[in-house]
Amino acid sequence: MNNINKISLLEKLSHEMQQVIKQQEINTTIDNQRSDGSYAAMRTQYQKEREYWNQGGPVMDHTLAVDVPFENTTISTKVYYPKHKEYASCLFYIHGGGFIVGNLDTHDRIMRIMAEESQCTVIGINYSLSPEAKFPQAILECIAATDYFRQHADQFKIDTSSIGYVGDSAGAHIAMATFLWLRDHRQDTSFIKALVLYYGLYGLKDSRSIRLYGNALDGLTEEDLQLYQEMYLQQPQDNQSPYYCFFNNDLTQQMPACFIASSEFDPLLDDSETLYAILKDKNVDCEYKMYPGVLHGFLHYSKMMASSKRAITDGAHYFRAHIK
Repeated sequence: MNNINKISLLEKLSHEMQQVIKQQEINTTIDNQRSDGSYAAMRTQYQKEREYWNQGGPVMDHTLAVDVPFENTTISTKVYYPKHKEYASCLFYIHGGGFIVGNLDTHDRIMRIMAEESQCTVIGINYSLSPEAKFPQAILECIAATDYFRQHADQFKIDTSSIGYVGDSAGAHIAMATFLWLRDHRQDTSFIKALVLYYGLYGLKDSRSIRLYGNALDGLTEEDLQLYQEMYLQQPQDNQSPYYCFFNNDLTQQMPACFIASSEFDPLLDDSETLYAILKDKNVDCEYKMYPGVLHGFLHYSKMMASSKRAITDGAHYFRAHIK
């Protein structure tokens, strides 16, 4: 689509989303750091930009840095224990960033809020990024982390019979892929009680929202989406894999409860609505919420946006409701 035909979004955004954009402009001016285009520089810049938004928020009882063995290396994880923890269940958090940026630090405040509001342990997984790591390595690393903590449940004081996956953007994609891989390769996934999925990519190759939305404000133009796919997948035909395009998988059997959240002006809005329509039609326990007036990635901005804190809380409470 010619960019002049895209929807003009700025004046349609909520007041708090507009305030975030203004703050982002201030932060960028202060930082004034230019990327040389390398992936290392992009990751450093992304982490630097997220530092402001991760300030403040809930204080944990304690956290643990844990290296999980995987093949000939390790996967770094971080375990968050909220104060006055009520439940032994745990949520594995898989961060977003288009498969190519992001880490445990860039999503720290989100995970702290998730832990506090769910009153469960939250375990962040620092999976290997693309293009250095290709599909399905991130999925296999998330499975390895799941196995490790289930095998050491007593040490970390978690209930191995009651876990969930939560992710945002690419992290929501990997969360769903991790569940499907486990279900299809191991059969028993009864210990996975819910998936909490924020504005993920689920498999649509084209859609109304992809055509109308996506610009420099959220970094999700059609060209951006194509780049992220190319960086993540080993070969072009992988985009038809049932662990990349979930609509090619069987979404009717042994699905856990799903909380599906979307942003009103997100190119991936239709992915979320399509996933919800399928699960609802197949009588899967699911809930869908679209947060009005916001862009893709709004979960990061709870420091300024009530809707961000509300969305994280909604997902946390959904998981709580499915473990009692």
